[in-house]
Amino acid sequence: MNLQAIAAQPKSSLLPMALAGSMFFILGCITWLNGAITPFLQQMLELSPIQASFIISSFYIAVTIAGIPSAMLIKRVGYKNGMAIGCAVMAASALLYIPAAKLQAIEIFLFAQLLIGVGQTVLQTAVNPYVVKMGSEESAAVRVCIMGLLNKFAGVVVPIIFAMVTVAAVASEGEALSQAQKDAMANSLVAPYIGIAILIFLFAAFAKFSPLPDLVFEDENPQAKGEVREALKHPHLVLGVIGIALYVAVEVIAADTIGSYALAIGIADYSMMTSYTMTCMLLGYAIGIALIPKFMSQQQALVMSGIAGIVTVAAVVFGSNDSYTISELILVPFGGPQLPNPLLCIALLGFANAMVWPAIWPLALRGLGRLTGTASGLLIMGIAGGALGPLLIGLGNVAGLGAQGAYALMIPSYLFILYYAVSGHKKTHW
Repeated sequence: MNLQAIAAQPKSSLLPMALAGSMFFILGCITWLNGAITPFLQQMLELSPIQASFIISSFYIAVTIAGIPSAMLIKRVGYKNGMAIGCAVMAASALLYIPAAKLQAIEIFLFAQLLIGVGQTVLQTAVNPYVVKMGSEESAAVRVCIMGLLNKFAGVVVPIIFAMVTVAAVASEGEALSQAQKDAMANSLVAPYIGIAILIFLFAAFAKFSPLPDLVFEDENPQAKGEVREALKHPHLVLGVIGIALYVAVEVIAADTIGSYALAIGIADYSMMTSYTMTCMLLGYAIGIALIPKFMSQQQALVMSGIAGIVTVAAVVFGSNDSYTISELILVPFGGPQLPNPLLCIALLGFANAMVWPAIWPLALRGLGRLTGTASGLLIMGIAGGALGPLLIGLGNVAGLGAQGAYALMIPSYLFILYYAVSGHKKTHW
């Protein structure tokens, strides 16, 4: 599949950017809600850390199932219709959370997470290459950054809204929640998920009926086979897929396990913690937009991200869990003369992560021509790395590393990202 140009390109790119931006906002709403819903369900259903990690993992494992089929679907129906289909699947899946809440059944929650993950995979496969191919490869990271601002802005506001519209229950130390408390928590999920379903259906209609130009494809041999095999012959793409997988693993850890970590150390407002990580990511995106490509290249930004991730993880692992209020965490980021505070450092990982996705995509797709569509599907499959991240943290927690020490398992991911930034993206032959 050859992404050649945008058909009937309008004089203004405002409408294409508006639609793409709305899709990234919806992706952010669904993706970063995981950070709020996971500790909520962990408390309501009395889940162990390992069980809670499956809530996030089931969402991301859907990418493994739907990655290549999504690319095939987009090839048949087009990118614009693909966006509409992805939104429709997510909206329908959101309605499954209502019986899951009423029955307080983790199995239905996991199934809903899997289906909504399939929908976001279709949407990701449709919208990411569209944004990358809107202009020059040199400025692609900036366009992805702009989309990322909307995605991460959703990650800031959605956990806050979730905390405002749901009922949080507090039990005395060592005591379980009463059934009445669990019922109140479960019932408070119904209205938000009805609202989410309606909102996403509206975005599906916007994608379907807007006058957005679609991507054009050059004529190709309908008998051509083996595009995936051909794409895998390009080392910079394969290493990019691995980089995306490891990046999404650490991104999900930083955004979606911070609430569980806050719950573990006794912070009542655990559902809002994802907002802190997303705020740091927004700051990173804004700086990226200002600096790339005028003051630094995409590759240089990726090098800095790898180094920043390693340093920040070290601060998490060796920091101090002294009792701080949220205001103290903000006013005294590193605890004054004491050791860094792990909770805030987990949030600061959002800043380290901000430029990784925008930089890897154009580096991995560079020079692939007609293989771009298939390569995009492979990169989207890398999102399945998000299933591994929380599971590793959960396993590390029960394996003796503890809730804090488990974050050391992020270091190899940042080392690989650093390798890809320095030399991996330059490889043209195996």
